[in-house]
Amino acid sequence: MAKRAQVYPQVDPGAAALIDVAIAAIPRRARVIDALRLARKREAAVVTADNRVFVAREDLARAESLGLDDLPATALARPLPIVEERAGEIAVRRHLLGGARFVIVRDNRRTAVGAVAASASQISTSLGAAFPARLGAAGDALAAVARTAREHQMPAFVVGGVVRDALIGRASAMTRDLDVVVEGDGLRFAPALAAALGAGPAAMTRHERFLTASVVAPNGARVDVATARAERYDRPGALPRVIPASIGEDLGRRDFTINAMAVELASGAFGVLDPFGGRTALARRRVTILHPLSFVDDPTRIFRAARYAARLGFRLDAWTTRVLGLALRLAPYAALSGQRLAAELVLIVGDERPDAALAQLATAGAFRLLARDYRVSRSSAGRIAQLSPALEWARTRGLAPPALEIAAVAILSGQSAAVTRAALDRLVVTGEPRARLERALSARGSESPARTASARARPLRGLSDTELLARWLDGSAARREVEWFVDVARPVRPTLGGDDVIALGVTPGPAVADALRALRDARLDGRVADRDSESDFVQNFLNRKEG
Repeated sequence: MAKRAQVYPQVDPGAAALIDVAIAAIPRRARVIDALRLARKREAAVVTADNRVFVAREDLARAESLGLDDLPATALARPLPIVEERAGEIAVRRHLLGGARFVIVRDNRRTAVGAVAASASQISTSLGAAFPARLGAAGDALAAVARTAREHQMPAFVVGGVVRDALIGRASAMTRDLDVVVEGDGLRFAPALAAALGAGPAAMTRHERFLTASVVAPNGARVDVATARAERYDRPGALPRVIPASIGEDLGRRDFTINAMAVELASGAFGVLDPFGGRTALARRRVTILHPLSFVDDPTRIFRAARYAARLGFRLDAWTTRVLGLALRLAPYAALSGQRLAAELVLIVGDERPDAALAQLATAGAFRLLARDYRVSRSSAGRIAQLSPALEWARTRGLAPPALEIAAVAILSGQSAAVTRAALDRLVVTGEPRARLERALSARGSESPARTASARARPLRGLSDTELLARWLDGSAARREVEWFVDVARPVRPTLGGDDVIALGVTPGPAVADALRALRDARLDGRVADRDSESDFVQNFLNRKEG
């Protein structure tokens, strides 16, 4: 029987005692199929080459399912932490809490003797009871989700950007959208949530294929409800098949560690689940992928990585950069639609730092997904660098070029006709948008100075907003002309209108437009100044026509 006042020593079993998975050695040049066969034979969760490079069996299996049997196994290496076998349990647990999938344990000969695997997701911290209040209208919706989860005994979690932003202090009362994951049946949960929000049947939309539904609350907040699910990719770049799963598996299908966190709602404690080290990545200001073939599963994640890094002021970590390069070397992706790539470019242009995101993608070589022979040109680099001030200038002048066209005039500038054609084909740009882009990408400014303001304005009249933005991005001389045109020349309008010039004797039809154009040019050149002088100008215009 233990004595009440006795102090007993704490027993630390050490890292070696915590080993729960085996490691198998593979040749340095082993292919995926060979390494996977050996791992299965040895019942090993990890294989190693030279006790320095470690590959998870689950990643080998994923590569096999994607048809990458002949890929070198070491291309899938993860940066797993390594501890000595005498290291304390605390050191191992610290690595696991930081998001490590495995902790490698080695002996005094520096040989890997086994590994400790991460366990199921655990709630490790809390955002506190004030969390919903920081979200404004979305906070009221969050409270309704929590009530519905308790009443129906269905575990519910808010996931994604709201969690990330709350942890770095970016959560805003302007938040209106929530992503909610339910363990069980999200399609059954959604109608109950709609009722709790006081929303009618028309406020809910179901997406049966993806096991999701959307509910819009009366205050405008939108809740996207999803059944917790796992994903299976049959081909690189293809849309996944989804199957119901646990919240841990659901987080494991996401893109980056900073987006693979969840907040538990039913208990009201708002505890954070962080199985992959998202908080560690936030503290280090890094964007980290979840597994080495994530960009191969879905190459659009390459574009999202750049967008998140630019928005948050983060960098891709070294491993993520390396596996991004692997994904680009495995291109092209026949199953990846151009519409999905176009959608990502639109999101980048609409985000906080499109210049930084596009520059990062250009440096990485990501635009080879649009055209195989794409190479960053001096012109495209310059346009990308100036994109943010260009968009601010356009916004303040009321110009509104479509987002995809904005991206195209930046990244395709200076490319050959063949590359431009291939990229626009890939993005499925057709019709008038394509014609606008082709004009914008091929236009050259006039080198001879104009003698009059109207002659100076003439080359710019009729240009679309896309073409004007492209001219602005071309540099100082073209920029001065465009700014003068938009600020000074384009607003000039004659006092007389179409009915007025007809009343003065101009024949209805094309002649009216000719008269108004001539009148506008005369006003821009200072040859007319008021209604009376405009009337005289029209009379002279008619006399010249008749003569």
